[in-house]
Amino acid sequence: MKKKMTLGEVLRKKRESLGLTQRELSRQLGVKSSHVTYLESDRRRPSLGLLSRIADVLSLDRETLFVLAHPEASCFVTSPAANRAPSPTQNARKVWQDFAGNKALLAQHRVNSAELKVLSQINLLGKVTAPRNFLFILNAIRQAVDED
Repeated sequence: MKKKMTLGEVLRKKRESLGLTQRELSRQLGVKSSHVTYLESDRRRPSLGLLSRIADVLSLDRETLFVLAHPEASCFVTSPAANRAPSPTQNARKVWQDFAGNKALLAQHRVNSAELKVLSQINLLGKVTAPRNFLFILNAIRQAVDED
């Protein structure tokens, strides 16, 4: 498993890739070069103002830097939707839409409107993880009804 980089490692790697010395970076940030050394060795955390300047000078993402500097606050930071896993509710909705929208599958398995209504209620539980699982549930219901 790949180890996550620390703030200091990210700063050092980016600074080096830009060909900057610690002294040059410290001048651009308006801090002492020893402060950059402390940051790169993870012995200090930057203030929010300094974090913002670091993001600008090194062309780094502010949110990523903030989470690296303050991992205890990561639960308060929202990631871009593209990087987030869908919520269980969003996933359940998508699974249902994929199933209910597949007219060929519904016709092949002779799913009638009453059965579709029952399955839509089951979907509200948010536990169905794949469209074909609705067929398994439907067949179980059909077998239970046939046994009576």
